[in-house]
Amino acid sequence: MLIDQLDFAQMYRQHMQQAQRSRKEPEHWDKKAQKMAQTCANPQDPYLIRFRELMDFTGAKTLLDVGCGPGSVCLALAKHFTTVIGIDYSQGMLDAAQERAKAMDINNVQFEQLAWEDNWAQLPKVDIAVASRSTLVDDLKTALLKLNRQANLRVYTTHTVNPTFIDENIIQFIGREVVRLPTYIYAVNILHQMGINARVDFINSPDKGGFEQVEDFVESVNWSLKNLSDEEIAKLHQYYDLQLASGKRIPYPARNWAMVSWDVVDEMSLTL
Repeated sequence: MLIDQLDFAQMYRQHMQQAQRSRKEPEHWDKKAQKMAQTCANPQDPYLIRFRELMDFTGAKTLLDVGCGPGSVCLALAKHFTTVIGIDYSQGMLDAAQERAKAMDINNVQFEQLAWEDNWAQLPKVDIAVASRSTLVDDLKTALLKLNRQANLRVYTTHTVNPTFIDENIIQFIGREVVRLPTYIYAVNILHQMGINARVDFINSPDKGGFEQVEDFVESVNWSLKNLSDEEIAKLHQYYDLQLASGKRIPYPARNWAMVSWDVVDEMSLTL
């Protein structure tokens, strides 16, 4: 089978099903909103700085941020636009974003509680649409089409580079099955098959060293894998001690992202 015969949109959906990646309810993110406002929304975060550097603001006055969370991207970019809209399905995230906008004295931003799956008919078209770290959806082709449809000029999305958020050796050591998630390659190929030649840039996380305390290591793993058992926690302590005894450090998880961006293409010209 040749590559042109592959249906990457279908392959992505099958990959998500095999990964058994269930959609987290808004309440899950409501509980994390305040912490994420502190850890992910610093305007001096290297990720946000690089995201901004990779954007072309020429001719753009309006912005849509899909899956905006606590306003990490849209508030960092607000000064470049006259109107900014952030949407998220978590009201807790939107409340945190609104609080941050008020504290930052940003008055040109509005927030709406909308999910990827919702009808966006109520939203106005914008010049630039972004989806930052919010693209792990059930149907990626539909999501990419919605972004292309909603923007007049350009679209910027970021996707995972690595199929897991933590070292696979750690997952295997505690006895869990390694679940590999879809990466940015799907987005590039889906867009290509629709007739959109995307640009790909990378946003690599800086080396933050390694874990100094085993408790921080366990918390980090639990953030990704969720609901660690007592036995799994004990194995993580064992893994930490073994690495320490061999003179190795356990590095912080690499949060590397691929920015997949494109100039908006008229839908009538797309291959759907």
